[in-house]
Amino acid sequence: MIAGKQFRVESRCELLPYLLSLPLGLTRKRAKELLRFRAITIPGKSQVRHDTELQPGDVVTIAYRNEARDALPERHGLRIVHLDDAIVVIDKPAGLLSMGSEREKVRTAHRILQEHLKALSKSALQQAFIVHRLDRETSGLMVFARSESIQAALQHNWKTVTKKYLAIVEGVPAKVSGTLRDNLVESKSLKVHAVERGGDLAITHYRLLGRYGDQALLELTLETGRKNQIRVQLAALGYPIVGDRKYGARTDPARRLALHSCELKFSHPISGASMEFRSNLPASLNALIQRNRSHR
Repeated sequence: MIAGKQFRVESRCELLPYLLSLPLGLTRKRAKELLRFRAITIPGKSQVRHDTELQPGDVVTIAYRNEARDALPERHGLRIVHLDDAIVVIDKPAGLLSMGSEREKVRTAHRILQEHLKALSKSALQQAFIVHRLDRETSGLMVFARSESIQAALQHNWKTVTKKYLAIVEGVPAKVSGTLRDNLVESKSLKVHAVERGGDLAITHYRLLGRYGDQALLELTLETGRKNQIRVQLAALGYPIVGDRKYGARTDPARRLALHSCELKFSHPISGASMEFRSNLPASLNALIQRNRSHR
């Protein structure tokens, strides 16, 4: 099946990097194939090459075969936000593991993405490398590397990455903003606890965005990245996340954990360019806020 899409250029640049920046999941190899088979046209330019200079207002039309349809992550609720030769940023749905476990090795964000990249590149050697994780119950933004060296670079600089979350909690904090500092330890039952001494220091900054009945919407910025950090710290503060039965929540109206990774900001590991990604609150959580707002 032949598909065609048009894109309007906003700033001066060369064609190849422009193609790789588009939300189509094109690899450098695939982009060059499209150029070789004259599947890319630009009005007013008779010869279209990888180094063709684009001007603001130019319209790039891409005609391509819609391949590997069955491998599309969207079939599993996973959305690709950004893809280039070095990194992939995805929006993960709640209920999907970030990576494999003893019980689940196939239906994970990592496995689904890796199979999709193999189909795009037509190479069984293509891999996705895990940089960080989200809990199965947490939705939102994740970044993967496309090589071990990129993985190492991202993880080495992970403390400099801005990581923000949205959470709907039971109760309303008295202070509109604050910083949570707790020492966390994991028990033999794999549950994390806040303790007075020992453990690993966890630091989270929070800001109250809105009050909706007996619940509140918080924005949380991580300074450290401990397991279940946000969930444990908010529960210890007395405001467990809605739907988090594991850490003391009494309600679960959305039938999911009301925690969402909403923002990632970092420098691209190759170009050094500033990368910024945002994800809106999922419909099920937004509906919860709207419902509580109408009952005020």
